[in-house]
Amino acid sequence: MLASRAHLAKQAAAMLVRQPACLMHHGGDWGNWGNTNVAVVFSGCGWWDGTDIHEAAYTMYHLSRNGARFQIFAPNQQQMHVMDHMKMQPSSSDNRNMMIESARFSHGQGMMQMNDLSKLDVSSFDAVIFPGGHGVVKNLILLCLWLSLSSMAPLLACRVLPNLEVTMGYERDESSRWGRWPNTTMVQAVKSMGARHNTREPYEAYVDEKNKVISTPTFMWETDFHYHYIFDGIGNMVKHVMRMTAK
Repeated sequence: MLASRAHLAKQAAAMLVRQPACLMHHGGDWGNWGNTNVAVVFSGCGWWDGTDIHEAAYTMYHLSRNGARFQIFAPNQQQMHVMDHMKMQPSSSDNRNMMIESARFSHGQGMMQMNDLSKLDVSSFDAVIFPGGHGVVKNLILLCLWLSLSSMAPLLACRVLPNLEVTMGYERDESSRWGRWPNTTMVQAVKSMGARHNTREPYEAYVDEKNKVISTPTFMWETDFHYHYIFDGIGNMVKHVMRMTAK
């Protein structure tokens, strides 16, 4: 088990260091239609214990809309625990396999077949995207023997890359009629690892050109109805992927 976790750690680190990484939030042809290859990494299925279904679906939609080729991956390992998404607390159910759970995002055919993360060849891809959800920190960071914090995807890159610049939205919970920012403690976790935080709206993305990392707030922002802002944020993220990987 430890050997497999160490292997996953090396795989994830290699992806983050060698490829443009988008850590998750329109259209536009950057001249590389069909030539950009993207790996999308899932960590289960569900906001509280895996990958958020909205972020996963939005990401695949925008990749398709912008002409990217993509394959989906997940660790072939047990997830940390199973959450009851109605009660928002651990369920008594047995632990589940991340790859099997993530296959719910797949039609199981061709390029949309779920792949084992340990088999990912980083030299075959131009970029890697980690859609958000608590599974990023509960499962991916745990499996990779990295810092285990209750935070979201940018922490993966902040742990590996020095002097990184990311966004996780707002630094204070400045609630409005449109939504709230209740997860601002995650910003402090990012800063504690030496990263610089940049305030952005949920429909925006921040690009660290030097480190080739793109981040967007997604569900760091809580909203009752305005999911289209998160959809637009992921769209902006994907547009930057296409720009940065133009061939």
